[in-house]
Amino acid sequence: MTAQVGLLPSHVTQGQGPGVAFRIEGQIVPVLHLAMNGQVPVYFEHHVVLWKQPQVDVQLMKLKGAFKRVIGGMPIFMTQAVGFGEIAFSRDSAGQVFPLNVPHGTQILVREHQFLAATANLAYDFERVRGIGSMLFGGQGFWQDRFDATQGDGLLWLHAHGNAFEVVLQPGEVIDVEPGSWIYRDTSVGYQQQVFGLKTGILGGGGNLVFNRFTGPGRVGLQSGYYNPSGAETGAAAGAAIGGVRGGVGGAVAGGLLGGLLGGGGS
Repeated sequence: MTAQVGLLPSHVTQGQGPGVAFRIEGQIVPVLHLAMNGQVPVYFEHHVVLWKQPQVDVQLMKLKGAFKRVIGGMPIFMTQAVGFGEIAFSRDSAGQVFPLNVPHGTQILVREHQFLAATANLAYDFERVRGIGSMLFGGQGFWQDRFDATQGDGLLWLHAHGNAFEVVLQPGEVIDVEPGSWIYRDTSVGYQQQVFGLKTGILGGGGNLVFNRFTGPGRVGLQSGYYNPSGAETGAAAGAAIGGVRGGVGGAVAGGLLGGLLGGGGS
């Protein structure tokens, strides 16, 4: 039986996680509200905080490989909220915020810049997207976040561009996804780059149609809005066309070098 792609909930009125209650509200730029009970901290990228109660303490979270994050155009540091009280988060774009359970002993990979917050019993790391085809032609950037449930079941909140969907693949089951349209995948899900050549006729040129091929078992998250990690900077247009490198040091260097290789350099 073919796996079905299902819409994830866009509103949560009474959610529960380790040490926290939560609700998700809003239709255009949704907001995640957390009510912390002081037992389990919550960590997040520092720029996504919307508001907090004064008794909630925000602290710097130790993070390995900060220099690599700068090169990748990702935030240099991670922060965490500690104590009792409420805190709220949102990203500066329209879409959908949704919770994602990470069962104990499992890991999940999340596309860069789509992470919103996580309970602190989830171990965090980030890794480079492997394969030159992924970086040049996949439009998915250089990095992905990794979350490991090492201390019981963890809870993760993500932001989707557009609406969020999930498909649960059975062993050997395959789905081809447009490279800008996936959000997360279980580490049990296999990944390959698929490039299909297109011919437009004897007088026309050719082109490539690129997909990310995911093979089960496991979950794959999808979004209806196309996401390009390069943003809208005109100067990074070459980088965006061939790899979607996020702005910053890595984006500028990679975009310039790769653009030059493709004949895009100017005088």
